Amino acid sequence: MRKVSLSMEAQEKYEIIKRMAEGHITKNTAAVKIGCTVRHIGRLLTTYKQKGKSGFLHGNTGRKPVHALTDQQKTEIVTLYNNKYWDANFTHCCELLETHDSICISPSCLRKILYNEFILSPRATRRTRKHMNKLLRDMYKTAKTKKEKDLIMSSIVDVGDSHSRRPRCAFFGEMLQMDASVHLWFGNTKTQLHVAIDDCTGTITGAYFDEQETLKGYYHVLHQILTGYGIPNMLYTDNRTVFEYKNKKMKEIGKDTFTQFSYACKQLGIEIKTTSIAQAKGRVERLFQTLQSRLPVELRLKGITTIDEANAFLNSYIKEYNAKFALPINHSKSVFVMQPDLDTINQTLAILTPRTVDNGHCIKFQNKHYKTMDSHGLQVHYHRGVKGLVIQTFAGELLFSTNDQIYVLDEIPLHEQTSRNFDIKATEEKPKKRNIPSPRHPWRNDTFMKHVPYDYFSDGVPA
Repeated sequence: MRKVSLSMEAQEKYEIIKRMAEGHITKNTAAVKIGCTVRHIGRLLTTYKQKGKSGFLHGNTGRKPVHALTDQQKTEIVTLYNNKYWDANFTHCCELLETHDSICISPSCLRKILYNEFILSPRATRRTRKHMNKLLRDMYKTAKTKKEKDLIMSSIVDVGDSHSRRPRCAFFGEMLQMDASVHLWFGNTKTQLHVAIDDCTGTITGAYFDEQETLKGYYHVLHQILTGYGIPNMLYTDNRTVFEYKNKKMKEIGKDTFTQFSYACKQLGIEIKTTSIAQAKGRVERLFQTLQSRLPVELRLKGITTIDEANAFLNSYIKEYNAKFALPINHSKSVFVMQPDLDTINQTLAILTPRTVDNGHCIKFQNKHYKTMDSHGLQVHYHRGVKGLVIQTFAGELLFSTNDQIYVLDEIPLHEQTSRNFDIKATEEKPKKRNIPSPRHPWRNDTFMKHVPYDYFSDGVPA
C-alpha cells in the first residue's frame, strides 16, 4: 500500500472526519471545526469510508498542468539564455524572449528553470549566491570523479557585500546624482557613459557616451537636463577635477575658486556637492548596475558599434527606461527652475582656453590661426602679447574675450580661395554683421580668471 502524503489543511480534515467516524465527535462539532455545512460533512464521511485517507487528496495531485512547459521548451530556453542572452538579468531576459523569440514566460519560472541548471542571474542577491554555493559544495563532497568536481567548482559563484540604503529626496529636481561609468557597452572598446539621475523619482535626466570621462561629456548631460527639464537645485557628484579644483602647490584655495563646469553651474544657480564615497551616491551607482546588465544587450541586439549610433539610441532608450523603472513625476512637487533660452545655454556651457595674440594680430588655437571679427564683420587688430580667452561654445562657435570685449573668431585659410588679380568678381562682397554676445556675459576674461585660476590650466588646456 502506497504512502499518502496530505497537505496540512487536508490532514486536519482527515483527522476530524476519522474521529467523527469513530464516534468521538458529532457531525455538528465536525462542521464547526472544519468550517462547512453538516451536509458537506456527510459527503466527507462517505469519501472516508470508500477511499480512506487517499480520498482527501486533491484531484490534480500528481498530474502535470496543461500549460506546463515541455522538456524541449525548457532546453530551448536554456540554450537561448546561454548563447544569446547570457548577460541579461532574468526579468530583462523574459522581456527579450517575448519580443524576439515569442516565448512568454514569467521571471520566477525562468529563474526556476535556470536555477536547476545552476545558472544565476547577474543581479542575484547575496543570499541567493550563498545558497547556491552551499548546494554546490555539498554536491562537490559527494562527487566521485575529478571531472564532476571540476565542473561543480567552475559553477561556484562569488558572494558580494551589500550596502545600506538611504531615503529619497522629497522634491523632483532637488538633487541630481551625476557620474560616469567605464564599461564595454558596445563594440570591442570600453567607453564612458555619463549619466544624471533624479534622486526623488529615479528618472534619468541625461546620458551621453564618450571615449573618456571629460568636461564635454558632462556638458552634454547638463545640456539635456536644461533643455528637457530646467535648472535643478543641486548636482551630487564625485570629487573629480571636472567638478572640484584643488592644487596642493597653491597656498590658498578660496571658496570662490571654481572649475569651468562649476563656474557654469554658478552662473545658472546650481549648487554642486562632491564626495569621494561611492555609497553616498547610491542612486546613480545602482543605476549603473542596472544599465550594465541591460544596455549592452540592447546595443548588441541593435548591432550598434560606434559612439554616434549609441548616443542616438540613448534618446529612445531613456524614455523606455523611465517609463518602466522611474516613479511618476509630480509636477506640483518639482523644484526645477524654468529653462534658460538656447543662446544662454549654448554660451554658458562653453570650454575656455587662455590664448595670447601673436605678432600677426591672430590667435592660434588647435593648430589653426584665427582673426578677431567685430559685430560689423570687420577685423579688429590687437598688438602682440594681448591675453584673452578662446570661448568654444556648446554649438561649436569660437569667440575671443579680452578687455571686456567679445569677438568672433574666423579661421584664416592656408590659401586664398579666390585671387584678387586673376579672378573677376561681379560685385565686391560687403562685410556681414555678426551676432556677438553682450560684453556683460559671464565669460569675460577678468571675471572668469578671478574665479578660475590660471593654474587650473595645463599649458593653456583645461585640466
